[in-house]
Amino acid sequence: MDAPVRSSTDNAAEFAAQHDDVFGRIASRYDMLCDLFSLGIHRLWKRRVARRIADEPWTTLLDGATGTGHIVERILAHASTQGRRIVASDISPKMLAIAERRLAGQRERVELRLLDAENMPTIADASVDAYSISLGLKICDRHRALNEAFRVLRPGGRLIALEASTIAWAPLHRAYLAYMSLCMPMLGWLATGGDASAYRYLLQGVREFPSAEALAREIAGHGFTDVRFERLSLGIVAIHVGRKPPATQ
Repeated sequence: MDAPVRSSTDNAAEFAAQHDDVFGRIASRYDMLCDLFSLGIHRLWKRRVARRIADEPWTTLLDGATGTGHIVERILAHASTQGRRIVASDISPKMLAIAERRLAGQRERVELRLLDAENMPTIADASVDAYSISLGLKICDRHRALNEAFRVLRPGGRLIALEASTIAWAPLHRAYLAYMSLCMPMLGWLATGGDASAYRYLLQGVREFPSAEALAREIAGHGFTDVRFERLSLGIVAIHVGRKPPATQ
């Protein structure tokens, strides 16, 4: 499907949900695709970022690009999140429907919202203590999404982002991209019955996404302080954490 999309260096995948409901089409197979594309390693990444999120100081968390709810489910499993509230959001109603079933036993702790990470007018300024987004920045306009994260966070609030990154040793990174370029189309085609867009955006997003260092600079450029990152799996992905500056006295 050759749909018109926004052209922007801030949108690594050159994806616009308004023009291609790819996540709606693959929602029921999304978790299986994640296992196929990452050989199951994504489960370790999600476990790690869930722990990082749970360890941050917050009472109200807004999770963007919640998808099928795997990470929110893992966050809620940590004892330290008892008595805390999560707003789980996604742009895809079908993905949220799966998350709703997965999180059905946690209704008193989780509110599900249909939200676009690039524009969340129903979330008030400075209204949440933490904002998390996992594997979603590559398929949206990072500039707009980071601006929104900064806006909705209270002073002193935390940003936690899990995203694609760059393996520090260049030859290994090139080999990884070659593997993705060769295997992802075949696996995606088989798993989706020939829906090429199910893997095209992901592959584009991985290829064009900035390094951990470059993303840290972008996050700092949006006003966040104390920005740091942790590479996982040699740098295939990285967890970035930043803080909205406290209010000035």
